[in-house]
Amino acid sequence: MSAVLKPQAADSDTQHRALRFLTAGSVDDGKSTLIGRLLFDSRAILADQLDTLERRAAGAPIDLSLLTDGLEAEREQGITIDVAYRYFATKARKFIIADAPGHEQYTRNMVTAAAGSDAAVVLVDITKLDLTQAEVQLLPQTRRHSLLAHLLRVPGIVFAVNKIDAVEQPGPAFEAVSRALNAFAQAAGIEVQAIVPVSALRGDNVTSPLEADWYQGPSLLQVLEGLAAGEESGEGSFLHPVQYVAKEGEASQGVGHQPRTLWGRIAQGSVKVGDELQILPSGEKGIVAELRRAGETVATGQAGESVGLVLDRQLDVSRGDWVVTPGAAAPTQSFEATLAWLDVEPAQPGRKYWVRHGNRWVQARITAIEHRVDIHTLQEREAEALQVNEIGHVRVELQLPLPLTPYTLNRVGGALIVVDPQSNRTSGALLVR
Repeated sequence: MSAVLKPQAADSDTQHRALRFLTAGSVDDGKSTLIGRLLFDSRAILADQLDTLERRAAGAPIDLSLLTDGLEAEREQGITIDVAYRYFATKARKFIIADAPGHEQYTRNMVTAAAGSDAAVVLVDITKLDLTQAEVQLLPQTRRHSLLAHLLRVPGIVFAVNKIDAVEQPGPAFEAVSRALNAFAQAAGIEVQAIVPVSALRGDNVTSPLEADWYQGPSLLQVLEGLAAGEESGEGSFLHPVQYVAKEGEASQGVGHQPRTLWGRIAQGSVKVGDELQILPSGEKGIVAELRRAGETVATGQAGESVGLVLDRQLDVSRGDWVVTPGAAAPTQSFEATLAWLDVEPAQPGRKYWVRHGNRWVQARITAIEHRVDIHTLQEREAEALQVNEIGHVRVELQLPLPLTPYTLNRVGGALIVVDPQSNRTSGALLVR
């Protein structure tokens, strides 16, 4: 694998959609500064914001990280705590950025940002690495964030080697770090879209290509402009989690008949009037009599669209149910999953938790921990519990059956949030295997 990978070309329809990406990596790798640089160079900063930064700098260089680190605690500690979202646009496309925390304590916030992202820019601070070693060792949080982004099926993963201006021989240093990143990605099964050198502080190779004889590749912005925006698949069986059931006006179609609209966002496939669909977990079937979207009646609905389904008969449907192609999914009460654990209290077999699948809450318990993943070696290790920020393979039993799909096939149908019933903390993310 070469040191620099060409980004995949996105078709014109894909490039018209905004690219949602997050920045990840270890503490002080320069994530907030990089986003500030993108906003500054793309002129996405309001005049009053710029005036405030210049007054605060008092003649010194502007601290671009303050554009995203908005919490008082973040400014006091000099770290990112919560996810900050920013928006900017170029002539090529629009972007939605999520600045994720780098500290291990706030890994759960990074997972939240990654779950809805089309791409991840994982920063690597080259000044923190021992470049004298024959094989450069990456920081644990760099590996952890990359693995989590990969597990959460973030389609485009880009490594940005930051602070390239702070090393004496940037060419050989970048080549050594690129080899380490490529080796790690290959071992973890991560498909890397690009590895680019940048200096977020100076702006080198962020929006404009780097003028150096040792690097002839694209700038970070050029890579991002060429990435495909992920979307729900229009192929395959129809999957529709019911979020809200709306009851229409009084007796609009006869005495005692009040048609109900099953609202939700289509997770996969497509639907049209006349299709036969099945309600899960009840198993009852009905035919689509009418489709509604944004206050209008439509003929079809596609993945990613929020639609209302009106069936030809009255069925017992409530929030949390799924409307699917008949036979597309079978409710189950036990399954295997990858568990990313985010709570300070360890995950232990036998303990009960709440899990959320789509729009339904169900009690569950971990029946077994098969192994945990050693993020340093990527080897599977025996484990009786999963500690905070560890990733493992577990078996789960549900109180009630749910229509689960493998996470690799669908991010909505194959993901569950784990919540501690005592503290109500979000404890982990389950990805159905």
